[in-house]
Amino acid sequence: MITTNAGWGARREAHVPHGVVTAHPVFAARASGSLLWDVEGNRYIDFVGGIGVQNVGHNHPRVVAAVRAQLERVTHAAFQVAGYGGYVDVAARLNALVGGGEPYKTLLVTTGAEAVENAVKIARAYRNVPGIVAFRGGFHGRTLLGSTLTGMSAPYKQNFGPLAGDVYHTPYPDPYRGFSSDDAIRALEELFATQIAPDRVAAIILEPVQGDGGFLPAGKAFLQALQALTRKHGIVLILDEIQAGFGRTGEMFGFQTAGIQPDLVTVAKSLAGGLPLAGVVGRTAIMDAPAPGGLGGTYAGNPLACAAALAVLDVFEEENLLEKGRALGVTLRAGLDELASQYAEVGTVRGVGPMLALEFVAGGDPFKPDAGFAQAVIDECRAGGLLVIKCGVYRDTVRLLPPLNTPLNVAEEALEILRGAIGRARGSKA
Repeated sequence: MITTNAGWGARREAHVPHGVVTAHPVFAARASGSLLWDVEGNRYIDFVGGIGVQNVGHNHPRVVAAVRAQLERVTHAAFQVAGYGGYVDVAARLNALVGGGEPYKTLLVTTGAEAVENAVKIARAYRNVPGIVAFRGGFHGRTLLGSTLTGMSAPYKQNFGPLAGDVYHTPYPDPYRGFSSDDAIRALEELFATQIAPDRVAAIILEPVQGDGGFLPAGKAFLQALQALTRKHGIVLILDEIQAGFGRTGEMFGFQTAGIQPDLVTVAKSLAGGLPLAGVVGRTAIMDAPAPGGLGGTYAGNPLACAAALAVLDVFEEENLLEKGRALGVTLRAGLDELASQYAEVGTVRGVGPMLALEFVAGGDPFKPDAGFAQAVIDECRAGGLLVIKCGVYRDTVRLLPPLNTPLNVAEEALEILRGAIGRARGSKA
């Protein structure tokens, strides 16, 4: 029996391809709430949460109980063969949460990338034109279309081409580097003038806060201007809420911070508290555009995952998770701002609510990203008992994705570990 991280690492090397990256050389044995223990018994504060999946925390009792009960009834039936209430109930609750009283429908699938692909299919079926506009720095999955939509070359595109056609990229707002919302709208209008006319665009897709791209918020002004532009041209506006959704920004969904109403919304990650479930939620007229049989999947809307999702949504309602998330965000933001004032290597602190990150640069220059320093901080955090991961086009940003119900004393402990990690990284650099 293997009982060490090194032992499992050796076995992994022999059996898992190099293309699958594991951020930390540790192997999880158990987890609860905001904490994770590896096979050697080492305790970590987990500020990764399965990459934004555990907004309700690891092994939440409500989720565990719901899955256990469902396991004794039906584990799989395939919704295209025989319906079951869990699928319909999840759809109804998502329609109410996203639709704001308007007629919306929901397609359930298994992964975030699958949700994105289906959103594009639905938009194209509705508009009957092929063009899709995405944003530089955006991340939308590792499938062929997901990689095409993603606005980063490495590692997602590599030599995987030719990629999907009729996809166009335009700049995303980045105030830290002097690129404003107005600049981004002008760039989009220039794309319409030079590369694809708006009447050939089926949809524009973006994250309200870029996740893997560096925790860049689109901002209220940009999202409102983008909605006005898409409505002017009849273009479907798709908000990818896979990482920003379910309380990560302090609101249930990131688009709500801007007071807009998107046409389609993709959801996944924290929807089912660790079980694989994703979805497309959208206006009924758009969702009904594909002909019968064009949507679905063997495991899509699996009964176990649906039971977990219903429990997750109950937790949000009954345990005031949005309020807890906002309080957590205030604590973390104050701590990160203090670190930024102490260490010149921290170029900026950014994010929304409890979705926060530190970008590391050399000499305080926004155009000198320091990926090496960011990695050193991540490694030192792990040594101190905190798990975090990187993001950003240049991989120079450390992102925090703690469960929203993380106790504030645990958050303070995490900030102290991060403080020490930056200090040690600076010392080793010198």
